[in-house]
Amino acid sequence: MTRDEEDQSLMDALMAYLAECPNATDTRLGVTEWWVMRNQVRAQVEAVGRALDRLVASGVLEVIGSGDERRYRRKRG
Repeated sequence: MTRDEEDQSLMDALMAYLAECPNATDTRLGVTEWWVMRNQVRAQVEAVGRALDRLVASGVLEVIGSGDERRYRRKRG
């Protein structure tokens, strides 16, 4: 990713946070910790979900339970 692409990604994250919290005010460190990291965590949760789904579909992992209580483990046998 180029510096311009990285900057644009960060600006997008900041604007997404402000769309959700239009009255937000924070320091540079606070913006980094709360505004940017929150967006990155959400993206990682989605990416991890896709990876888990693919591992389940390929037979590497199995799912125990359902809904928000699903647990994943290496498929046995």
